[in-house]
Amino acid sequence: MYSRDLVGVFLKIGITGFGGPAAHIALMREEFVRRRKWMDDAEFLEMVGIANLIPGPNSTELAMHIGSRRAGARGLIIAGLCFILPAVVIVSFFAWLYEEYGTSPAVIDVRYGVLPVIIAIVLHAVTGLGRTTLLSLQSIVIAVSSFVLYLIGLHELLILLLAGSFALAWTKGTDYFPRRNHIWSVAVLAVLKNTVSPNTDATVWRVFFVFLQVGSVLYGSGYVLLAFLENQLVHQRGWITGQELLDAVAIGQVTPGPLFSTATFIGWQIAGVWGAVAATVGIFLPSFIFVSLLFVILPWVRRHKSIQTFIGGVTVASLGLMAGVLVDLSGDAIVDWFTFFIAAVALVLLLRTRWNPTWLITVGVAIGIAKHFV
Repeated sequence: MYSRDLVGVFLKIGITGFGGPAAHIALMREEFVRRRKWMDDAEFLEMVGIANLIPGPNSTELAMHIGSRRAGARGLIIAGLCFILPAVVIVSFFAWLYEEYGTSPAVIDVRYGVLPVIIAIVLHAVTGLGRTTLLSLQSIVIAVSSFVLYLIGLHELLILLLAGSFALAWTKGTDYFPRRNHIWSVAVLAVLKNTVSPNTDATVWRVFFVFLQVGSVLYGSGYVLLAFLENQLVHQRGWITGQELLDAVAIGQVTPGPLFSTATFIGWQIAGVWGAVAATVGIFLPSFIFVSLLFVILPWVRRHKSIQTFIGGVTVASLGLMAGVLVDLSGDAIVDWFTFFIAAVALVLLLRTRWNPTWLITVGVAIGIAKHFV
C-alpha cells in the first residue's frame, strides 16, 4: 500500500517539478507535511539538512530519504526512480530529436509562466518552515547568517559545516567544534580520476565512470555541475563541444525533475542510447548508496548529543540556503509586471486555499505555452 502511494506522488512531483531543488523541496513539503501529514516540519527540515551533507543532487536524495522512511529499502528505490525517470524520459526524447534532426532543445520555453508559480511555492514553504523552526535566538542567527553567506558566494557545504560548528559552540563551548575529515572525498575523486584518463576514446564504460565520479563527489547547485562537466568533458577529454554542453543545460532548465538529468542528454550525444543509460546510472547511483548508508549511521548519530546539536545547526542553515536560492530564482522568474502578478496570485491561493500546487504549475505551463505562440 505504501509503495503504491510513493509511486503516484513521486511520479507527479517528477513530472511537475520545474524550478530546481528548492522547488522540488517545496513541493515535497506541500505533499508530505501539509497534505498527507506523513511528518511534521521539524522532521522534514532535518531530512533536508542531512541530504545537504552528502554528495549528489539534494532534492533527489531527499525523495529517497522520504521513501525509505515510508517503506524501507523498497521505498527508497521506488521514490528515487519515480522522481528521476520522468525527467530522464523527457530528456531522452529531446536528445534523440537533437541527434537526429538538430532540433533546439528549448523549442518551447514554458519557464515564463512556471517560474513565478515556483517562486510562490518556495516562498510559501520557506515561511511555513520558518514559523516552526526559528523559535530561538540561536536558530535565527544561524538562518540569517547562512542566508547572507550564501548571497555573498560562500560554498553551500562550507556554510552547513560552519552552521553546525556554531550550534555546538553556542550550546557547549568551542571545545566541541567538529573536526570534519573530508579525505574520503579526495580519495574517491583520485581513484575515479585514475579510472578514466583524459583524452581517451568515449566508450560506454568510460562514460559511466566519469559520471560516477561526478555523482560521488559533487556538492552544490546545478551551476557547480556545469563547471565540473565543462572541465571534464569539454576541456580535458573533448567528448562534447561547449555548444552541446550549453544545449544540455538548456534542456535541464526547461524540463521538470532533477537537473542532474542533464547527464542523460550528454551521454546520448557522446555514445548514443547506451551512453545515455551509462551517464544516467553513473551520476545517480552514488545517491542511492549514500542515502541507504544514512540509515545505518543515523541510529548512532541519535545516541550522541553533540552530533545531534551539529545536525540541528545544519538543519536551520538549510532554511537559510532555501531563502538564498529563492532570491536567485526571483531574478530569473519575476521579469515584468505580469510574472509578478502570477507569483502574487499563486501565493494568495496557497495561503488562502488548499489548492494542490500541481494545478498551479499546470496553469503556469499553459501561460508559458500561450506566450510562446502569441
